Amino acid sequence: MTKREDGGFTFTATAEDFPKKHKAPVINIAIADTGKFIMTASSDTMVLIWNLKGQVLSTINTNQMNNTHAAISPCSRFVASCGFTPDVKVWEVCFGKKGDFQEVVRAFELKGHAAGVHSFAFSNDSRRMVSVSKDGTWKLWDTDVEYKKQQDPYLLRTGRFEEASTMPCRLALSPDTHVLALASGTSIHLFNTRRGEKEECFEQVHGECITDLSFDITGRFLASCGDRAVRLFHNTPGHRAVVEEMQGLLKRASSDSTRQRLQQQLTQAQEALKSLGALKK
Repeated sequence: MTKREDGGFTFTATAEDFPKKHKAPVINIAIADTGKFIMTASSDTMVLIWNLKGQVLSTINTNQMNNTHAAISPCSRFVASCGFTPDVKVWEVCFGKKGDFQEVVRAFELKGHAAGVHSFAFSNDSRRMVSVSKDGTWKLWDTDVEYKKQQDPYLLRTGRFEEASTMPCRLALSPDTHVLALASGTSIHLFNTRRGEKEECFEQVHGECITDLSFDITGRFLASCGDRAVRLFHNTPGHRAVVEEMQGLLKRASSDSTRQRLQQQLTQAQEALKSLGALKK
């Protein structure tokens, strides 16, 4: 990146291949939001942490027989993986005060599934995680724990998703953690995480199996990709969850200013549902 005389910037792409370190196909790649490291994971049990120049900072053996998914948390502190074993393993990638890499240490595990885990996701603030397993369940976890004092994550909710017992799944968690999207085959299922109930099902939305799901930063839309298309859906269960939450908070609100603010949020959510023809009478 070079600065021009007019104050703007010129970007020049430099083609640079990282050295071949994986022995099995790479299934996930991610760049930390801090820009400090890159993570790659292969279908065996290897997860690599790289700097941006292509040097391996750390090699992680997940000991999960095989990896099915790996990701970096939005806060860039954690790397996690899941696979054949019935758990999700999470490590902390540690840097010094001057930004220099120090080490990768085991942080905590999500334990409670009875079979291998297909996939998992972090919430936007990295304080919640969700997982889906071959045992036909999904689980929502509170991961805002003092793991250095051996405190384990708390299980907040378990829901049934029978499709997960017969085919691979992908998932996404809305920014406010109120909605879980699960994809199996060519269909998408939306769950309310507070009640654990399925609210919407979009069937056969792609010509091929869905490969990824993602909510936008506002949580109003859900994107899916499968064949050669990316499709966008309105997150109506998210608006309904806001309505439920605001109605509950209004009953307990003690000041007029709080009630006014909550009523405004409630009205906005109800108007959004009405415009989508999804307002329940």
